Amino acid sequence: MRVGKLFFLILILALFLPNTSFAGKLLIPMDDNQSDHLRSYGVTYWVLDKTGTDAEWLLNYRGGSFLVEDLPEIREQAKKAGVTVKPVSDAELNAIYNEIEEENMEKVLLEKAPKIGVYSPDYEEPWDDAVILVLTYAQIPFEKFYDKEVLNGNITKYDWIHLHHEDFTGQFGKFYSSFRLTTWYRNQVTRAQLEAQKFGYSKVAQMKLAVARKLKQFVIDGGFLFAMCSAADSLDVALAANGVDIVAKEIDGDDPDPLCQSKLDYSQCLAFTGFKLIIDPYIYEFSDIDVSNNYAGDPGTYRLFEFAAKVDPIPTMLTQNHRAVHDGFFGQTTAFRKSLLKPTITIMGENNDGVSVKYIRGDLGKGFFSFYGGHDPADASHIVGEGPTRLELHKNSPGYRLILNNILFPAAKRKERKT
Repeated sequence: MRVGKLFFLILILALFLPNTSFAGKLLIPMDDNQSDHLRSYGVTYWVLDKTGTDAEWLLNYRGGSFLVEDLPEIREQAKKAGVTVKPVSDAELNAIYNEIEEENMEKVLLEKAPKIGVYSPDYEEPWDDAVILVLTYAQIPFEKFYDKEVLNGNITKYDWIHLHHEDFTGQFGKFYSSFRLTTWYRNQVTRAQLEAQKFGYSKVAQMKLAVARKLKQFVIDGGFLFAMCSAADSLDVALAANGVDIVAKEIDGDDPDPLCQSKLDYSQCLAFTGFKLIIDPYIYEFSDIDVSNNYAGDPGTYRLFEFAAKVDPIPTMLTQNHRAVHDGFFGQTTAFRKSLLKPTITIMGENNDGVSVKYIRGDLGKGFFSFYGGHDPADASHIVGEGPTRLELHKNSPGYRLILNNILFPAAKRKERKT
């Protein structure tokens, strides 16, 4: 009888006590033991967005691993995404925290999934965008918007904005020499001109300047801005021109201001200063900010800098990776000339040529911005008209990880993002 009562008591306890196999924490390792680095960010974003729980970003610990609650639904989400997770006991968790305390590491609390917007046209273009590709692959939700939404003031709802491959100078990407006779180029020019007229501008360059100023104000007001390739340098070129005509006659119908170079106002720029314009419509460059865009030969490598995690958490977050040295890749703007950076800019990744940098960040007002040179981190010479990169073949790409570091950065507890 006593045995029967004991059995009954054990059964009752088993039914009502929590499932201890899911107690504690789950580690999402981000070193070479991770099966899918890119979707690991997606799982972490999903945890913040759907479960009502926080996550921890373990800076410099095993490639910048994540620590989340050990819940059945999180395990299931990771399994569906093909992401490696590991249950962590209390003893193991204490050991991890002790190691973080003693080494160049830090733990950062991630509290809220950021609302993500991508500045991108709603029509099809003959190239893809690395950020859209990786957000889609990682299963991180985002919204697209374009000039109309910016000019109407509808971007304040976003925490994080990416600038799709874009030309903010009104020169239609400097594609005049190679593509002016193609249907897609002509359609883009016509669309942009009609949109400019709709908002009361006589030239596309004037409308794009208004857009650039709104995007700059978004950062000043506390937003986070990320740009790759030509969006990064054309934004600053447009802001520096500040309404002065820098566009060749072949593109906008009249001659540029002959004194336009001397009229540049570099104080308006986010990241660059002292650059020289390249106005010739037959040269595929906006200025001398870019070091190389020849799309040929060896793109070399670039190295990420290591930062003091406890002192400089922002650049540390943005450089988390399982590789310190990455393969280079070309773009219309492949890399940024080091000598033209403002002194306030932090270099996070430097090329092996000694004169250019690949990855930079800065502060502006209450917000932050980050620029990344090149077009596609998994395709060294991605060209116009080439099909999109299949990220299921590059799910451990260290170059694409840098984009996703930026995605999660706004989720960090605000006080931990202070400079």
